Amino acid sequence: QVQLVESGGGSVEAGGSLRLSCEHSGYLYAIWCFGWYRQAPGKEREAVAAIDNEGNTRYADSVKGRFTISHDNAKKTLYLQMNALKPDDTAMYYCAAQFQFCGLQVFGVIPGTMDYLGKGTLVTISS
Repeated sequence: QVQLVESGGGSVEAGGSLRLSCEHSGYLYAIWCFGWYRQAPGKEREAVAAIDNEGNTRYADSVKGRFTISHDNAKKTLYLQMNALKPDDTAMYYCAAQFQFCGLQVFGVIPGTMDYLGKGTLVTISS
C-alpha cells in the first residue's frame, strides 16, 4: 500500500516562495512517476509538474520557469519548489504517484491522473 503525505503549504504574499514536500511509503519500484496536481476553488484539478525515474520532468505552461520538481530517492520524498508565486497559484496541492511508465519524454505531457493521490496541502497566495 502506498501512502503519500504532503506538507509545506501555507500563506504567502505574491512574489514569495514555498517548498512542498511529499513523503511516500512503500517499496520504490525501478519504474516510477511522481507528480503534483492542484485544484483551486470552483475549478477542476490540473497537473502542475511531474518527474520520472529517468529524471525527465514536465511542467504546466503556467508554472514553467517558476516551479521545480525533484525527488530524493534515499529520503523517498518528492519536492516542489515554488518561486515567484502568484494569487492564481492558490489551490490545494496534491502529490501523486504511479509505478509504471508514464511517458513524460515520449508523450511530452503530464498524465491526467495517477494511481495514488495524497490528501493535499493548501497554498494561499495573497496579492
